[in-house]
Amino acid sequence: MHPVRKLYCRCFQGALRLALPFLPYRSPRIVHSVRDIPQCLLQKKITNVLVVTDGFLHISGMLEPMKQALKEQGIAFTVYDEVTPNPTVLNVELARERYLQNGCQGLIGFGGGSAIDCAKAVGARIARPNKPIPKMRGILQVLLPIPYLIAVPTTAGTGSETTLATVITDDKNAHKFPINDFPLIPRAAVLDPEMTRSLPKNMTSTTGMDALTHAIEAYIGQTTTRQTRADALEAARLVSENLERAYADGNDMTARDNMLRAAFLAGRAFSKSYVGYCHAVAHSLGGRYHIAHGLANAVLLPYVLEAYGSAIDRKAKDIAVAMGIADSQTPPAQATRTLIAKIRQMNRNMGIPDKLPGIRAEDIPTLARYAHREANPLYPVPVLMDAKELKPFYYDVMEEAQ
Repeated sequence: MHPVRKLYCRCFQGALRLALPFLPYRSPRIVHSVRDIPQCLLQKKITNVLVVTDGFLHISGMLEPMKQALKEQGIAFTVYDEVTPNPTVLNVELARERYLQNGCQGLIGFGGGSAIDCAKAVGARIARPNKPIPKMRGILQVLLPIPYLIAVPTTAGTGSETTLATVITDDKNAHKFPINDFPLIPRAAVLDPEMTRSLPKNMTSTTGMDALTHAIEAYIGQTTTRQTRADALEAARLVSENLERAYADGNDMTARDNMLRAAFLAGRAFSKSYVGYCHAVAHSLGGRYHIAHGLANAVLLPYVLEAYGSAIDRKAKDIAVAMGIADSQTPPAQATRTLIAKIRQMNRNMGIPDKLPGIRAEDIPTLARYAHREANPLYPVPVLMDAKELKPFYYDVMEEAQ
């Protein structure tokens, strides 16, 4: 990256770091069962909600305990169940229409990060009816309060139930972009491990590695606080101790519960400390090829950490110690190598591949520009890179031509 551009990025990030104590961050109220959702709503005098979810969860009956609880308390609800794995602007607009047509007063995002992200964006469009979603990309473009939002994660990874971020795909150019603003933080998060019991193995593994990526990228960045560092290390510990247990036995509810806690803490950490180039590259791949975000992060993470080199050694050692794979006597460079090897071993143990399908070499320059534009100057990464320097990550994870 050009030195002048580097200076601009670091000055921008420094200003955000100085502003952290004065910004309106907050944590959602934690609820431990979907049966408690009506109480949250009635306390706010909300009697009509839109549930934003996907078709599989709706058909599978996952919503039934929550729907029954709402009915028992006389709370009307409308279900929008057309959210796609990478929610689009069209998803948001259709759900918004349903919200308005049915006179809803609040929102419930029920599902993985896609459903919760879609619900956040619906709220943003209701708050800003004259501002299209693409115009909200970046930071502080919503500003106005959104309707009361409850997030019910059915995966343990995205952390969307506690973050100020949503990621939406532009239907017109297959480009993913983030929207970051404080009104998007849900008012309540339902951390109910029963909602993750039936999560398939491949989603347990990749969403769990997404949580680990959040924790690591938040910790190694340059905009951290005492709280975000503590949250990130605790999340890394919980993932290390519980993810493979949850993968091996989906009915291990202690592991499921701990993974929900890990995802929440990692999400809270990166809300303040942000993520890094692993996420920026993963978002570009998800937008273009519909590669699942957690999968992309899991495969990319070792390559990105290797590229940062010695710049992350001290902080990588802290993470490795928290995960129980290093101790205070381990040299920092060795701890970094151990951490990277651990990530690759976890991927192998859970059947996560080393490469990602469908990446076309001719797309890489455009994808690298998207990643550069998303990450710089916002993400306080250990080592700054421009689009040219981000290109190798795509080749690293691209399947070889047959």
